[in-house]
Parts: sequence; structure tokens; C-alpha cells
Amino acid sequence: MSGTVLPSWNDGVAKKAVVDFVTSAVTPGEGFVEIADRIAAFDNDGTLWSEQPLPPQFDFVFRKWGDEVAADHALAAVQPYKALVEKDNAFFARVGAQDPEVIETLLAAFARSWAGTTPAEFEAQVREWLETVKQPKFDVPYVELVYAPMLELIEYLKDNDFRVFVCSGGGRDFMRVFAEETWGIYKENVIGTAADYSYSNGSMIRAARGLGGLDIGPGKPEHLFATTGRLPVFAGGNADVDIEMLETATFALLVDHDDDEREFAYTSNAEKSVERAKELGWTIVSVKDDWKTVFPSK
Repeated sequence: MSGTVLPSWNDGVAKKAVVDFVTSAVTPGEGFVEIADRIAAFDNDGTLWSEQPLPPQFDFVFRKWGDEVAADHALAAVQPYKALVEKDNAFFARVGAQDPEVIETLLAAFARSWAGTTPAEFEAQVREWLETVKQPKFDVPYVELVYAPMLELIEYLKDNDFRVFVCSGGGRDFMRVFAEETWGIYKENVIGTAADYSYSNGSMIRAARGLGGLDIGPGKPEHLFATTGRLPVFAGGNADVDIEMLETATFALLVDHDDDEREFAYTSNAEKSVERAKELGWTIVSVKDDWKTVFPSK
């Protein structure tokens, strides 16, 4: 197999499956996919960038909530601030299990924290975080921990007339800040958990309510369809919250984090997705075996 295609991928079953599918999709015949239907969708945390020891947006949000608790001590008795103060990691782990109680408290807190701000004000806060905060294991800004093989895959799909979307449980507006410069994906192709906005006195103002629920589980295909009017033919994820999106795709790719030396090795909140992958014949990508390089600078 030519090294010019997906050069950061080792030749093997996973790379061959990706190339074979894309080749079939663009070649007249049984597997051909019309250009209008060439939709690819990827989860972000754990699929496009490292999500350990916690998803990067949690680092950003927890710092904000810490400031809010310091300003209003009564919040320390209310979830999710209580879990943050008490370092109750089990509470936040319930997000991966799609626990409705936890999800509702998170949505309410997310909406409260930035209600009344403009997009420019929120973007400035995210950019400051991107430029000043470093991931603890690698001591680099989080944005440098995007997976090189996945960036190559995005470009490979775009070169073959796929429209690529990010569909993540993370905050839509948070990801849009760096989407174009980091992934080469336009802001409008970023789907995620979102705040509602209103237009007032010449400005867009963030409302104290969410828009359309959390973008995990069934929310992923629902939000994808609401945005595109289509479901993806190619989808990539790494966790149980991605199962529904992967089920809708003709070709599903699941990232298996099994390299504790170059990144992290873990299976938490991914057990069901691995079982589903084996059952439905999804392509499982081993970070250890299938990727020559993990991060662009490493």
C-alpha cells in the first residue's frame, strides 16, 4: 500500500479498510456514494484529540466553576459544583454512562456560567486557556495533542469530496474557536452541545439555556440529521456515547486506546462500543499498532 496515503498509519487491516472504503465510495460501481451523500462525522474527545486524564474542555470549565464557587460559596452545596469541590470523579464519570441526572446538572451549569456573554467574549476566554494552560502529562497546550493520523484521515476524506463534520458531546462554541486552524474544518461543520442565543441591540447574546440537549448517544445522529438532512456514511468514535452515531454509518471506525507509552491506555466507558464493533464488523484502530505517530510533534 502506498505510503503517500495516510503516511502516519501503519500498513495493516485498519488502514486497508479505510482506503478500500473510500476508493469504493468514489469509484462507479456497487459501493459508489454520490458526492452529496459523502458525509463523514467524527467525535472529538478521544477520537481527534487526547481526552485523558480528563476531556480538555472540563479543564477549561472546571477553572470557571472554581472561580464561581469562590465568589459564591453556596454553590459548593449544589451539583455539579459540589462534585468539583469534593473531587468526586465518580459523579463526572456518570456522563459517559449518559446518566440523565448528571447530564441535566451539567447543562444547567454550562448555561449559567456564560449566560449574557457575546461570542467574542467567550472566544477570548477559550483562546486565553488554549495559550496558557498545559496538559499535565505532556506539558504542552491541549491543542497540540490532536492525533496526527486523524488529521491525515480528515484531509484524505476531503480530498475525496467528503464533507467532514465534528459531532461531539463537547461544547460546540468551545470547539469552533480552534476548529478551522486545528482540524481544517469550518465552524459551521462543528456539531456539539450548544447554548441558545438571542439577538439584542446589534449583538448575539448567549442565553441561560441549552439548545437541543447534550450531543451524546442518540443525540449525535439526531443533531447530525438536524444539521445536514443526512446521516453519515463514514463515522469515527472511541466510546460508548458514540455507538448510535457509528451505527448509522456505512463505515464505522472505533479508536482503541491501548498505548500507555505514547498516550494513554484505557477502556473506561468504551466497553459496550468494543462489543458493538465486534458484533457489527466495525474497523477497530489500535493506537499502539496502527499509528506510526500519535501527535504531530511527537
